[in-house]
Amino acid sequence: MDRRSFLGGALGLYMAALLEAQAAGTSRRPKLKIREVRAVRLRNGFNSRFVRVYTEEGLYGTGECVDSMGTEYIINNNFNVMLKGRDPLEIESILADFWGYHKVNLGGPPSVVFVHGQGGPYLTAIGGVEMALWDLAGKALGLPIHQLLGGKMRDRVPVYLHAAHPSVARKLVDDLKIRTVKVGIDYSNDDWTINKGFEPGKRFGLHMTNDQIDDVVEFFAGFRQELGKDYEIALECHAHYDLETGIQLCNRVAPYRPFFVEEPTTSDDVESMVRLRNNTRVPIAAGENIYTRFGFRPYLEKQALSVIQPDFTKTGGLFEGVKIAAMAETYNIPLAPHGVCSPFGTLAITHACAVMPNFLIQEFTQYQEPAYTELCDPVKLDAEGFLTVPDAPGVGINMREDVLKERTDPEFKPL
Repeated sequence: MDRRSFLGGALGLYMAALLEAQAAGTSRRPKLKIREVRAVRLRNGFNSRFVRVYTEEGLYGTGECVDSMGTEYIINNNFNVMLKGRDPLEIESILADFWGYHKVNLGGPPSVVFVHGQGGPYLTAIGGVEMALWDLAGKALGLPIHQLLGGKMRDRVPVYLHAAHPSVARKLVDDLKIRTVKVGIDYSNDDWTINKGFEPGKRFGLHMTNDQIDDVVEFFAGFRQELGKDYEIALECHAHYDLETGIQLCNRVAPYRPFFVEEPTTSDDVESMVRLRNNTRVPIAAGENIYTRFGFRPYLEKQALSVIQPDFTKTGGLFEGVKIAAMAETYNIPLAPHGVCSPFGTLAITHACAVMPNFLIQEFTQYQEPAYTELCDPVKLDAEGFLTVPDAPGVGINMREDVLKERTDPEFKPL
């Protein structure tokens, strides 16, 4: 018997047992064992890495990792060794072991003693594997991820898309019926204002001149003029500016009523964020580069942000996102999760958003980008511009295996 026949037969027997248990009204827990965890990087400069958790029984789950370098090697060389033979349904136990609560085999350095000090690609790797585990668990139990996280509070979520020009924003709201867009001066070539600075070409740590601040205010005002008062417009600053510039910029755009101003200065310094928020009346948002609930704690305790924006794919996973939301709820602070995934990863994030009382809005960066949308089944907004929370098992959408295989970097064995 070849491998494909064996796996197909095993999967058939497993599904028959699951259907029998469901028909009998029992809660029989499926017995599964992880066979392999494998990640790939896609070609053509694509930002995402995809990961799969395979079981001996033939089931698998898919996850996505973004905004990272080296994540795929951590998964293939360390997490694969660590998770072989584990029960994939014991997700919280696996997450605890990622942080060194037990002595586990990581397949080499770093020592488990120092795992809790890891961040960056390590956290992103956790997020990708954890998403795959939730997808797998949902498929194994015949339930959507939001049901496993406690059950949804909403059937659909509001989303915002990006616009580089007022005419683009107008087309988005007219065609898709969304109510919110986000604009950034660096969504397209921003040399028109960068080169007016004291160091032309410098893009971070900027202390802007009055002329440059006038440029940005005029730019943002153009969107408000185009869309009127019936739509929300967020301003993305990508942490370009120093603190004093951030304060001045926020105060100057205040008359145009931004939905929020995102990272008007770096979010690395909580005290700077506190000072900035205390010196402006516009809502201040940040969080895509703040990691885990431990990282968000001082920002919540000091009331440094009006809106937090954790990226669940690199802050420790969907469940970590739910925990961050629960912490923020105690401070009456809403979440607007950051997201630059393909539609597959975006839908996975939607499951977590569906269970959060203090959810505000979800970012949908790649809604109209073919390089992303071709990777999975179509995802469409509804007639009122909302994203429907999937009720199918797991993430609730299928990858297009032929495209995923064709785009996989030759260095990696396709999923």
